[in-house]
Amino acid sequence: MSRQPSSLSGSPLVVLSHLRWNWVWQRPQHLISRLASPGQTWFVEEPLASPEPRAGLQSENVRGITRLWMEARRPGKPPGYIMFGDPEAEGYKRLILQRLGYLERPVVWLYSPMALDIARALNPALLVYDVMDDLASFKGAPEAMRLRQRQALAEADLVFAGGRSLFGGVARHNPDRTFLFPSGVEPEHYAGARRLRSSRRRPVAGYVGVIDERIDLELVGRLAVELPDWDIQMVGPLAKIDAGSLPCAPNLLYLGARSYDELPSVMGGFDVALMPFALNEATRSISPTKTLEYLAAGLPVVSTRIADVVSDFGLIVDFQDDAAGFAAGCRAVLGHSLAERDAKLRPLLARHHWNSIAAEMSRLIADSLNARMREESA
Repeated sequence: MSRQPSSLSGSPLVVLSHLRWNWVWQRPQHLISRLASPGQTWFVEEPLASPEPRAGLQSENVRGITRLWMEARRPGKPPGYIMFGDPEAEGYKRLILQRLGYLERPVVWLYSPMALDIARALNPALLVYDVMDDLASFKGAPEAMRLRQRQALAEADLVFAGGRSLFGGVARHNPDRTFLFPSGVEPEHYAGARRLRSSRRRPVAGYVGVIDERIDLELVGRLAVELPDWDIQMVGPLAKIDAGSLPCAPNLLYLGARSYDELPSVMGGFDVALMPFALNEATRSISPTKTLEYLAAGLPVVSTRIADVVSDFGLIVDFQDDAAGFAAGCRAVLGHSLAERDAKLRPLLARHHWNSIAAEMSRLIADSLNARMREESA
């Protein structure tokens, strides 16, 4: 993986995230791995409920980044995640302050607005809110999420929006300090997928990513019926979905989670990439990272009409509305020219490299920190 760390003027960095560092490698991992200073970066995750007697603050060092999470003992109940701000997470702020309270004016980077109380308590020199999703629209979101989201937007010194639709929704809360940063890609990471691709008797249409309420599972099931001479591969972990509710077909395969390092070989086994997103409240503002990843891997893409994908990739991606359309699209894009697709893609890959995104974010943070120092010394 390509890494060009960017300096935050030597400031310690504390990230408060609803996603776990060792889960799916996506926007937080791409950015924080580039912005991190070894020994000066802490990635604070949501608490974990556990039936084990061990409780309290746990930690793990991963390549110079310290993961922190609280384990809350919950005897007799299965393990599971607890949101920031949940009654079962009581005491988390105290534990974090005991561990990190000595830091002098850190940069605090927020992914979950439910962790805003912890962010405030850390007395940050700068509060950055990276809005990668409209979490209040997700399944199971607490009623307080929308209010916390507005508070975090208003209080943040810098707001980064992970897509055009998100930007339109959040910029009005903090217009002078909100910046659009759609997610990026490491083209070099996916180059191997192109070398692995070969002709095969049965074409493969595949999806890579989390399988949750954002996926139109009915469409996926019907697509398998529409393409009996193809294999449909769904690669990724389940989230908030019972495995028993997944559609089944002889040519529909669920292959489970794969690490970021494995994705080029996974995509090398696809002929067409799928983005079968449902059009619902949870997908209204999404800007899928996988669009660029699929294209960098040399794959034609068939997608539902997600607003940001239509806006940013309307000349490259094939858009369809139902299973019959997806089936026709899959067959059609097999004959498309890779060279023509790459010609359209090349300027997008240069503009949306994670290194470029992290460097520009780092510049904005450094400028804001310098401005804050001048204000305080005046």
